[in-house]
Amino acid sequence: MEIKTSLYDCHVECGGTIVPFAGYLLPVQYPTGIIAEHNAVRTAAGLFDVSHMGEVVFTGADALKNLNYILTNDFSSMTDGQVRYSVMCNDAGGCVDDLIVYRFNVDKYLVVVNAANRLKDYEWMKAHVSGDVRVEDISDSIAQIALQGPAANEIMGKLVPESVLAMKYYHFKDDVDICGSKCLISRTGYTGEDGYEIYLSNADAPLIWRLLLDVGKDKGLIPCGLGARDTLRLEAAMPLYGHEMDEVITPLETGLNFGVKMNKDDFVGKKALIAKGTPAIKRVGLKITGRGIAREHQDVYLDGALIGRTTSGTHAPFLKYPIAMALIAADKAEVGAKVEVDVRGRKIEAEIVSLPFYNNTHKL
Repeated sequence: MEIKTSLYDCHVECGGTIVPFAGYLLPVQYPTGIIAEHNAVRTAAGLFDVSHMGEVVFTGADALKNLNYILTNDFSSMTDGQVRYSVMCNDAGGCVDDLIVYRFNVDKYLVVVNAANRLKDYEWMKAHVSGDVRVEDISDSIAQIALQGPAANEIMGKLVPESVLAMKYYHFKDDVDICGSKCLISRTGYTGEDGYEIYLSNADAPLIWRLLLDVGKDKGLIPCGLGARDTLRLEAAMPLYGHEMDEVITPLETGLNFGVKMNKDDFVGKKALIAKGTPAIKRVGLKITGRGIAREHQDVYLDGALIGRTTSGTHAPFLKYPIAMALIAADKAEVGAKVEVDVRGRKIEAEIVSLPFYNNTHKL
């Protein structure tokens, strides 16, 4: 049975179309529609309920050592209040999940994982840690609200001190007071825009949701659903677990090299990544130039030969043309190459383009 987030009633009040997603009941869109919600985030601001995401806390003297072992990135250089992206690999080098890590201090970290992988990730983490470390899943006690878009900074400025607004991208402030609610506010997001993700108690979430919509109304802020969240991340070429990566696809094959530090002494999956050598496949962008829209799991051809498959695809609301990401043979991944995508038995023309499709000019 799906779980209602603490913001469920707020979505109903706003006319949200509720659907089951990753074990939760969440709005896929509001009466405004996905295109309007998408473009509001690109030009003004949008508000998302992302309370379905999982939160796991690592504490103890060996917390850092364990994170460096079970995750691909290196957290040794992190400072208090910093956020860092990483992948968690299995022994074969495939992706268990991708996630972000928040450092409170050398002995305490928050790890935010994908909703659909929450239980799997938690069990994997517990099975692979050792020494003086405690791993605790606190997801059920945490709500998360994402305020995204070029107007996000001005909207937040109505509620929090200047010191919070001054933080850099991929940093956070803890214990920020918003009308009596204690919040963790991070300058992060999954839309390709500048913005904030707010972690707070379930009890306080409806108040802050309604407050943000109220103070942001004159800046064009509207509630946004899962549909716009997906089209926004795709325009920004942000990978989605189960699409651009999974337990077989490695982070190097899907272009996440920046989050994999091969110079670390060791981490789960490192030996397998070394053994695989230079990746034979590569994640690319496709601009659909023919008539039609490419979706996921559709074959890609070059000069009549199969070279890979799409992983995600849609009509890009802000760019106003169809796009897709694909994993194709690395030696066929030349930008500008003309390819074809098999869409339900009909081949449509496309061009390999550089990622991301949309590059935010607002983000710090």
